[in-house]
Amino acid sequence: MNNQNKFSRRQFLQVTGVGVGGICLLANCGNSISIWRFFSNTEAKLMDAIADQIIPPDDWPGGSESGVTNFIDKQLVGPYVRFQQDYRKGLLAIHDSCNDIYNKQFEELDWNEQTAFLEKMEAGKMHGNIWSNGFDKTFFSLCRDHAMQAYYGSSRHGGNRNNKSYQMLELDYPLIIGQNRYKS
Repeated sequence: MNNQNKFSRRQFLQVTGVGVGGICLLANCGNSISIWRFFSNTEAKLMDAIADQIIPPDDWPGGSESGVTNFIDKQLVGPYVRFQQDYRKGLLAIHDSCNDIYNKQFEELDWNEQTAFLEKMEAGKMHGNIWSNGFDKTFFSLCRDHAMQAYYGSSRHGGNRNNKSYQMLELDYPLIIGQNRYKS
């Protein structure tokens, strides 16, 4: 084999480093890199604010810090794929309604305004075509149910970061044994 055609390990690493760096730079040029599977960065930020309203932080982490948005995002590309359209429609409806009512995004509202907005959703009293047929009430229930599953479920599903809800409830981390074999 001809030595002139050989690539040294150092040359290979240099070329690879430049290539990977270029890809990262190009990916980052448009906007910040999204870590989300389903949500956009904007939707995730809105979902974090909703999660903190459903599970407010106090002495223990609230919804956003405990990974509610991560759980929902992860599940929406897995077992909850059937809810993808509901989340797209619902988060857009919240965004548009807040802009119409308050001329602000939901995340920019103060705590009491956010609470009042979600209470109105929960009661099914939102106005506009997008909220017709009780979608406001249905979407709020969906968010609340998924937030609770995230907060109190196993951290292996993407929520309950660091098993804080188990610690709060003074529960041991539930062991998953797997398949039990019984003697016959």
